[in-house]
Amino acid sequence: MSPVLAGVLQVLALIAALALAYRPLGDYMARVYSSEKHLRVEKWIYQGIGANPNAEMRWTAYLRGVLAFSAVSVLFLYLMQRVQGSLPGSLGFRSIDPDQAFNTAASFVANTNWQSYYGEQAMGHVVQTGGLAVQNFVSAAVGIAVAVALVRGFARSRTGELGNFWADLVRGTVRILIPIAVVGALVLVACGAIQNFAGIHEVGQFTGGTQQWNGGAVASQEAIKELGTNGGGYFNANSAHPFENPNAFSNLFEVFLILVIPFALTRTFGKMVGSIKQGYAILATMATIWVGFIALMMWTEFAHHGPAFDLAGGAMEGKENRFGIGGTSIFAVSTTLTSTGAVDGFHSSLTGLGGGITMLGMQLGEIAPGGTGSGLYGMLIMAIIAVFIAGLMVGRTPEYLGKKIGTREIKFAACYILITPTLVLVFTALSMALPTPKDSMLNGGAHGFSEILYAFTSGANNNGSAFAGLSADTNWFNTTIGLAMLLGRFLPMVFVLALAGSLAEQKPIPETAGTLRTQKPLFTGLLVGTILIITGLTYFPALALGPLAEGLA
Repeated sequence: MSPVLAGVLQVLALIAALALAYRPLGDYMARVYSSEKHLRVEKWIYQGIGANPNAEMRWTAYLRGVLAFSAVSVLFLYLMQRVQGSLPGSLGFRSIDPDQAFNTAASFVANTNWQSYYGEQAMGHVVQTGGLAVQNFVSAAVGIAVAVALVRGFARSRTGELGNFWADLVRGTVRILIPIAVVGALVLVACGAIQNFAGIHEVGQFTGGTQQWNGGAVASQEAIKELGTNGGGYFNANSAHPFENPNAFSNLFEVFLILVIPFALTRTFGKMVGSIKQGYAILATMATIWVGFIALMMWTEFAHHGPAFDLAGGAMEGKENRFGIGGTSIFAVSTTLTSTGAVDGFHSSLTGLGGGITMLGMQLGEIAPGGTGSGLYGMLIMAIIAVFIAGLMVGRTPEYLGKKIGTREIKFAACYILITPTLVLVFTALSMALPTPKDSMLNGGAHGFSEILYAFTSGANNNGSAFAGLSADTNWFNTTIGLAMLLGRFLPMVFVLALAGSLAEQKPIPETAGTLRTQKPLFTGLLVGTILIITGLTYFPALALGPLAEGLA
């Protein structure tokens, strides 16, 4: 079987698996966030934190819950790392330095999971399982909660109430993420991923030397790392490491975990707003971009340039033989079009244009299908922008899902789409202008610039992957990328929730002959075009200096 055919068959198998899970999971999540009943374990949690799950919240109260919970999480995770040397199960590792502890705490709470350290040489079992893995669950649940609040803004009328943050957080964790993650971990263990609390082992190498490896609860963290679109791994090699991702089947299964909730949330959206077709329109937009990016990535990576590439079947540098170009391309596109950031290959070793594709996927806003929750609310923001543009073209007041998109709503949407590019471009410019940060680049020229542009694109978009040539464990990058991750995560949430509150207060507008049919393929095409044009106008100059210059050289 040719490598190209093998890659295409993997894509088709993945689409089939996602299609089978789409309806039952989407409907189940809609029931979870619409139910008025509370499980016994959930009641215990509410009592423990002193929350009333039945109290409805306006957007300001919902936002306070999001920010308060996240601030406490950052502080708790920071302190865990600072005292690691005194904790049991630390494997003899010392406490983490302040700047790196801040960066890591911000990273995992912001659902970014950027790692400027070697996991197997820095973090003990307690910090990994009691700190990082816990944030893998709850940071993902926060993203879904904010998305659900926005959906309620569309679904409700003449009220500013968006539900209860604490109930949404707990339900997302207990009823959705934990059960699926348990099943996912069992599958990964069956595939060969390790799951233990072993210490450090010294193993011999075929060269005659020795190498140290430590165990850990890898399979369980790997499952929620992918399912919650987190991305931070036990090992520096991440999902390229055989302990995390043993074979081609586990590789495809991990991609399935990355995509299943973000895609299924479009079904949840359709159910909650009372129009399945609206969910299908959003799904079609996400799927079109995802499939298009995979096709582009495979084309760039399978392109042969000389006898070495012909013998290898393509550009195999930085790729695992057990995954091949097809599996690596699917993983790279899926992880950067979501906020996952896990990698099963060396993104810095992708072809020039291939590296640009991963970067562009993040710069789109990671909305195809995006992160758990963040992908849906990011796509709905883009839908509002598309509706507004369509309204300008025909001279009508824009409407979406029966809600008028006025000056206030479009200001919130505009602020949302401006935050992340501002963070990326400003921090990249500062890093290139100042004398010290450039010393961290492994390469010069266009590729070296791409290393820094990729780092801040990844951080501000809450992705977490890296070109990996950049030595990011410095005071400058730990601090600036940490700030980019926090601001890139929570500032957009402010405008999402403000928009949700504004929409919920409106009364529904009946459809007329002039209403744009947002459930039709025409709107899907308009939405895809809007996304590509906005991203192109924003990032094209920076991309031209980095991956485009390298790829066209």
